[in-house]
Amino acid sequence: MSQREISLVVGTAGHIDHGKTQLVKAMTGVDCDRLNEEKKRGITIELGFAPLILPSERVISLIDVPGHDRFIRQMVSGASGVDAVLFVVAADEGVMPQTREHLDILSLLGVKYGVIAITKKDLVDETMLELVREDVQMLTTGTFLENAPVCAVSSVTGEGVDELKMRLDELVDQVSPRDRDGAYFMPIDRSFPVAGFGTVVTGTAYKGAISPGDEVDVLPSGRVSRVRSVQVHGKSVDTAFAGQRVAMCLSDVGLDEIERGDVVGVKNVYRSTRCLDVMLKLLDFVAEPLEHWQRVRLHIGTSDVLARISMLDGRELLPGHTAPVQLVLEEPVAVTIGQRFIIRFYSPLRTIGGGEVLVPYASRPSGKRGRDAERDHILRLTSSGSREERTAAVVASEAQCSVSTAMVLTQERREDLEKILESLERAGRLVYFRTGDGVILSAGYYKKIAERLIGTVCDYHEQNPHQKGIPADTLLTEVFSEEDRKTGRLLVSKLTEEKKLRRDEDFIALPEFAPVSDTVFSASRDKLLSVCRAAGWELPLLDDLANACDLSAAEFRKLVDHLKRNGDITILDGTFVLALELLTPLLKQLRELEGGFTLAQARDITGSSRKYILPVLEYLDGRGVTRRAGEKRIFIQKS
Repeated sequence: MSQREISLVVGTAGHIDHGKTQLVKAMTGVDCDRLNEEKKRGITIELGFAPLILPSERVISLIDVPGHDRFIRQMVSGASGVDAVLFVVAADEGVMPQTREHLDILSLLGVKYGVIAITKKDLVDETMLELVREDVQMLTTGTFLENAPVCAVSSVTGEGVDELKMRLDELVDQVSPRDRDGAYFMPIDRSFPVAGFGTVVTGTAYKGAISPGDEVDVLPSGRVSRVRSVQVHGKSVDTAFAGQRVAMCLSDVGLDEIERGDVVGVKNVYRSTRCLDVMLKLLDFVAEPLEHWQRVRLHIGTSDVLARISMLDGRELLPGHTAPVQLVLEEPVAVTIGQRFIIRFYSPLRTIGGGEVLVPYASRPSGKRGRDAERDHILRLTSSGSREERTAAVVASEAQCSVSTAMVLTQERREDLEKILESLERAGRLVYFRTGDGVILSAGYYKKIAERLIGTVCDYHEQNPHQKGIPADTLLTEVFSEEDRKTGRLLVSKLTEEKKLRRDEDFIALPEFAPVSDTVFSASRDKLLSVCRAAGWELPLLDDLANACDLSAAEFRKLVDHLKRNGDITILDGTFVLALELLTPLLKQLRELEGGFTLAQARDITGSSRKYILPVLEYLDGRGVTRRAGEKRIFIQKS
């Protein structure tokens, strides 16, 4: 049977000096303590890596992590990328402080699979070994390791090592493989120069696949590079996948331009950030609540930065509770959606909680309404398991965005995002315009803006019944800002295709709209004003004019609305129609009266009655032309 690489990474975990490194060497033949200081002090300081050949001839990656509490950063860096854990407890000591802390960290990082190794079996008798088994059982009860297989081994004699390999072989079949279709993302845990080739970086691939020739971004610096070569376990490969330990040679990037904590990601998908929306769990044994704006140390991927806790709901997080919060970072990092993290108290340093990143590129909201909206958005994303659901949630939150923006917000490659958008569009959850960089609208926003466009056209028809439609530029100006006019044109075209609007040359109309001809409209206007002039100050009734003009109710209403907007007429008390041209000679005569005028004087000048003149005078008062002063009215403005 030939050896076959499997995309699976298993990390060790456990207290210092419990034999993790010796166990890895016994299984693989590789001594992961490569540094002189590690050999001198007899402890693991940096991460170590080794390929493990299983009985089935499948090859997986082992990561050996430090056990000392001073090197928790390195432990988290290694554990963040593992698919399963080889949890180590020494038979001569049993469960120790870092044993418990490592188990808490693994749980917070979302590790779900593992095998337990009780090392140094050769140093104890059966009674002690059984006591340690019980100790381990008590520790793991209620955790993901509760039903994990337990193997007692000796790295010195080799006893139990073959059984442990068999258990790890069985574990491979239980672990779900990582997503190879996503956008490649790999936190860097080592970098070094290779003479004649350039800078080599290594890490555990979290997502996607990478091949020589691919363009990548090195973040958070934003440096663009090209992959020259790729290796897995020291062998050159055409493609490396998520779940593998990967080494790649990068062009045009110097060693001094890369730091631990940097990330290699496929080009144009990832960005650096200083604010994360997360679901955060505070461990139940923490002595005090986590307070708003408390300073913590954040471990995410291979990054280790200081951050502030920004509460979105309340002022504190109680031990044992989980809540949506924001992490405001003091340095930029690059993270991926769904990435797990650990937080530790800033001083003294101890693990207190962790969680999952839901929005990598957040910004601090203002006011309670903004905080509530951000909290609700995080909660929606918590239930958005699939990539389609997450994309739909992002588009709904943005309302409108370009494909390039959506690529970053969803962290999807363009080709993958296109498929997701097409699926969501078929389901009616968004509208996608495939032009230029693309324009994506949420279904809710599209409905809202479409209704506004149609409403604006309808209003224009009401006000301009003789026009064949609203000029397209006028419609766009009324509904959209200057920078959104391109989107407006796309929307008008789509509504036209859907037969919700009609385009006639450069005019937009409702499909059923038929303009009143100018000839008919002008004749009706002239007829109405003629009737008003003939009636003089015996003001005609609105209903009588409708009959006189021989128009339908809808046409007459449009005519009256037009004449009112045009300043030809006004309606008094909702009943009488006043042709405003009659006011000019009346006002001239009333101004000639000294000290104002009375209702009786106005009535006598017009030869009308109180029934008609009182509404006219109240109209003048309402327009600010006159005001009452006792029994008289006086002019308060010139005309």
